[in-house]
Amino acid sequence: MEVLKEKVEEEEEAEREEAAERGKKMMRPVEMRREEPPMTQEMLRDLEKKLSEIEIVIPEQPSIITKDTIDISKLPLSYQSNTLKEEHLLEVADNFARQYSHLCPDRVPLFLHPLNECGVPKFVSTTIRPTLMPYPELYNWDSCAQFVSDFLSMVPLPDPLQPPSHLYSSTTVLKHQKGNCFDFSTLLCSMLIGAGYDAYCVNGYGSQDLCHMDLTRDVCPLTMKHKEVVQEEEKVPPKKYTIKPPRDLNSRFEQEQEMKKQEELQGEEERRRKEEEQRLLEVEKAKTDPLHGLRVHSWVLVLSGKREVPESFYIDPFTARSYSTQDDHFLGIESLWNHKNYWVNMQDCWNGCKDLVFDLGDPVRWEYLLLGTDKAPLSVAEEEDDTMNDDDNDDGKEDEDKSFDMPSSWVEQIEISPEAFETRCPNGKKVIQYKRAKLEKWAPYLNSNGLVCRLTTYEDLECTMTLEIKEWFQNREDTLQLRHINKSTGLNIDYFKPGHPQALRVHAYKSMQPEMDRVMEFYETARVDGLIKREETPKTMTEYYRGRSDFLSYRHVDFGDRVKKLALNSAESNPRPMVVSSHWAWGQGSRSLQQAKVTLGWGQLQLRSRIFPKGPVEPVEHTKKLLYQYEAMMKLKNEEKLSRHQAWESELEVLEILKLREEEEGAHTLTISIYDTKRNEKSKEYREAMEHVMHEEHLRQVEAQLDYLAPFLAPFPPGEKLTHWQAVQVRDECLSDFKQRLIDKANLIQARFEKETQELQKQQQWYQENQVTLTAEDKAWYLSYYSQAVFRMRILEQRLNRHRELAPLKYLALEEKLHKDPRLVEFLEVFI
Repeated sequence: MEVLKEKVEEEEEAEREEAAERGKKMMRPVEMRREEPPMTQEMLRDLEKKLSEIEIVIPEQPSIITKDTIDISKLPLSYQSNTLKEEHLLEVADNFARQYSHLCPDRVPLFLHPLNECGVPKFVSTTIRPTLMPYPELYNWDSCAQFVSDFLSMVPLPDPLQPPSHLYSSTTVLKHQKGNCFDFSTLLCSMLIGAGYDAYCVNGYGSQDLCHMDLTRDVCPLTMKHKEVVQEEEKVPPKKYTIKPPRDLNSRFEQEQEMKKQEELQGEEERRRKEEEQRLLEVEKAKTDPLHGLRVHSWVLVLSGKREVPESFYIDPFTARSYSTQDDHFLGIESLWNHKNYWVNMQDCWNGCKDLVFDLGDPVRWEYLLLGTDKAPLSVAEEEDDTMNDDDNDDGKEDEDKSFDMPSSWVEQIEISPEAFETRCPNGKKVIQYKRAKLEKWAPYLNSNGLVCRLTTYEDLECTMTLEIKEWFQNREDTLQLRHINKSTGLNIDYFKPGHPQALRVHAYKSMQPEMDRVMEFYETARVDGLIKREETPKTMTEYYRGRSDFLSYRHVDFGDRVKKLALNSAESNPRPMVVSSHWAWGQGSRSLQQAKVTLGWGQLQLRSRIFPKGPVEPVEHTKKLLYQYEAMMKLKNEEKLSRHQAWESELEVLEILKLREEEEGAHTLTISIYDTKRNEKSKEYREAMEHVMHEEHLRQVEAQLDYLAPFLAPFPPGEKLTHWQAVQVRDECLSDFKQRLIDKANLIQARFEKETQELQKQQQWYQENQVTLTAEDKAWYLSYYSQAVFRMRILEQRLNRHRELAPLKYLALEEKLHKDPRLVEFLEVFI
């Protein structure tokens, strides 16, 4: 296999060198070949034997859209043929291409009218179909580019040195969810123009990484830390009578030394990382691309001006990333086009695209195909006299007469169903490999736990040592939206959206077992106690509050060793004992734990603390004079007891939250919108029930619209009241007609019964006459016929008997209905 690998690599290297030479169109002098001594027969046989042992496995080509996979008969007529205007445009394009090849013989042929999926040549500008999508998320360029990048699968060009021979419609590309760079650019350009951007498809040359959608040298955008803008707090002017804060007794020298030590460690780590990256960069540079500057690629150019775009930029449709027009990945431009015109680049690209000027109205830099363009040419200085200006005006009129407008697009309206928009990625999943990172995407509801995105970062470039994992979730009933897992420290951090039953915002932990290191942050507006943060260790618990009416802002509890109990083992029934050294702090405005006293100390107000002995206290003679101190001590003891009880309740709340989180992780129930008729079973059942009720109501309305008296009221003038005798006549005719219908129905059933009886008698007579000569098949057929005939006769008999029973009842019901009919009731009551 190693020999095979070397042979294949040598052949591929030779093919690349040959293609590079062919692309550059450079002629090299033919070198004189040195004649080698003739091979002996043994060497020849040995060579043939070794060559016969070599087996070449041809790699499978990636699946692409072919004419065999497309049902052309179902495509519209515009896909299968050209109009007269399109034929005229193709003639204009061919004439333009001939002049271009004559004036620029060293340039490659223009990409003007490739074949579509039906094998019909179509001009590239007419393949763009500007469309504004009905989704608000697809109104900006970044979301449009991300959708195209996620929705389609990349297929490389058949020949990396030439544009494709076929350019399919965006509708076909969306249906199959795959395409090359030109298919990507056409779809993205159609969406951007529909959204109001000044966008163009570009035919040019790109780097190897750009053409192969290779992001292994790029840093994942999700790993980049955005610079947080720190807003400086406005300094409150000091008041005249303010208490100075206590002096900071920490050593500044020690702090500076510690900071220097940390900076040195960080600098050393950064230096090592840069050296490793520089070494790898040098290794990568050594692997030069033999086709550098010759690889064909297509991307999208967005010019400044429309949609408040301040500066022109490129969009790579494969990765949805934006680049400056000075970026090194883009090595040259042959031409660009939109839905109105086609421009050829006449500027030199020796320095890539860095020096290109995108003034499409300048005919020196950009040669346009059609005169009717929205890019007006640059103004020419008036250096000629009036007569020459008149001639120019005449020529301008002739040019206007010769102008030709771009035909409308032959592509059908681009539509994206809500299901396709939600699924995004092909088969609902997509994986992108970055430098030291891997990004995985899933469609919503594809994973049972609601996982839609996972970013895994690694320590090494080979992506073997996992550093951390970030997982994003959607539609979780527990409102979990992000989980950050640090593999090196074992720390897990869960982030929740508002709406959790326990008002959780952040939960940082290493283990879900109770009485371990963890930090919980809460949405303070969703809690009545104002708790915003709780820090817990095996021996301590610290809580932070905000906005409480009693001004409590901080509570710290120290726990001792738990007393072992044989009968009770749970933490809830056997809580940890609290030690005496517990601390509670109240904010400004509370006098529960602080007593102010005015003293002559540097002429200021000083706040002092008072220490009370613990244990039973009895008021003695000298303490009775200080009754307020005794009352303050007793009040503090009551508040201490209450605070201990609240700390015990906090322990129980932690256990409850942990139990709830275990249940949520075990069930990971997903929420389904009531408008999602595809997944919401309750909504689906309710909709079907409502449709059934509406159908029944419709049937009742149709039945109500059928007037059973209409045939009998037809002889009388419409809208006029009936006389007494007319009402009687209508009633009698209606009853007589209904009676006749009942009799006719009975006669019809009786006639069918008699017919069946006659047929059965004929078959019985035939069977008796031929019973001796009948075969087994004939006997079986007769028995089958006999049973079916008897069955039909019994059914007819039952129907006739039932009709005889119900006919009088129906007659009486009609008679009662006639007496209650508002059009007859007045006269019939008088008659009665």
